[in-house]
Amino acid sequence: MGNATYVWYASYGSNMNRERFLCYIRGGQPEGAEIEEVGCSDPAHPIKETAHRLPFPLYFAQNSTRWQKKGVAFIGLTPLAGAYTYSRKYLITKEQFEDVVKQENNGLAFSIDIDDLKHRGRKAVLPSWYGTVLYAGEEEGFPIFTFTAKWKKEVPFHAPSFEYLRMIVKGLYVYVGLPQREIVTYLRDKPGIAGNITEEELWNLVNSVS
Repeated sequence: MGNATYVWYASYGSNMNRERFLCYIRGGQPEGAEIEEVGCSDPAHPIKETAHRLPFPLYFAQNSTRWQKKGVAFIGLTPLAGAYTYSRKYLITKEQFEDVVKQENNGLAFSIDIDDLKHRGRKAVLPSWYGTVLYAGEEEGFPIFTFTAKWKKEVPFHAPSFEYLRMIVKGLYVYVGLPQREIVTYLRDKPGIAGNITEEELWNLVNSVS
């Protein structure tokens, strides 16, 4: 590991799918996406990865040019009793994490202060959708970070595209290891999906990746 500083990046959206996430590391156009990612300055693969549950509620909002101008995943800023969001976390360098966040925010550069973030719990580092970094605890001596929006769910919810949702379903099935029925149960009542995407459509997505 040398002298590098490592952090866990916990992804709860399409980056749960390992091949999609590696486009952020090495560059390339993810399956189903409409934008090619530039990759990190350090293209080394994560040194460890595992499934993880975040204590924040999941919802879908906005209209992303990356994903057919439809809604994308966000999590709330504070833990909510009984709420959780499945994720896949990757042990990468601090610089790689900053490069990933940069790519998620249209190339806006920034730098994080790990100790300050751990003290604050969260910090808006960029004025954009995924510009707020959350601290979600420690594991194996490394801090767990993720990112979301600075708003407190007052934005209108929007349904995700089937292409985007399929990436999330694949991540949940292949890389988190959820059974098919649990995936459907987990997603069907999430804001943005509820009332917009039927349970039958969710089952079709699950069956398409299994």
